[in-house]
Amino acid sequence: MTYTCITMASPVGELKLVANGSRLAAILWENDKPNRVRLGPMSEAPDHPVLIRARQQLSEYFAGTRNRFDLDLDFTGTEFQKKVWQALLTIPFGETRSYRQIAEQIGSPGAVRAVGAANGRNPISIVAPCHRVIGASGKLTGFAGGLEAKALLLTLEGGLRGETGRLEGF
Repeated sequence: MTYTCITMASPVGELKLVANGSRLAAILWENDKPNRVRLGPMSEAPDHPVLIRARQQLSEYFAGTRNRFDLDLDFTGTEFQKKVWQALLTIPFGETRSYRQIAEQIGSPGAVRAVGAANGRNPISIVAPCHRVIGASGKLTGFAGGLEAKALLLTLEGGLRGETGRLEGF
């Protein structure tokens, strides 16, 4: 299986968008750990329709004019990971969930740590909004793009502001 990719500049650093055929397979961070998302060989494809659409939708998201993505996704992982990643897609724009809430949502209330591990391996960051998952205390926790990027994404969505309007948890 050969993947195609393009890179794009964003407010959270350079992102590598990866397609598998007609579906978006990954959004990788500039300083991503090499084995966080396991993919096959990649070739640059600046004219690939899925990658162009993904870049456009991400640009609109960062500009504040898009709060929902309309892309076909290709999640590659275990069945448990796929359940977690599908649950991420149900978190509304501007809202957050705890790892425990995700574990309960997928019917595995005792699997909070496993949910955290699956969240950390989410291949399609931002679109499958793992940045919307926070610790039970409301604190920001690990994020492949870094906590500053997580805070920026949540602030962009309005999900990190408390009643005082100050940033919380960061």
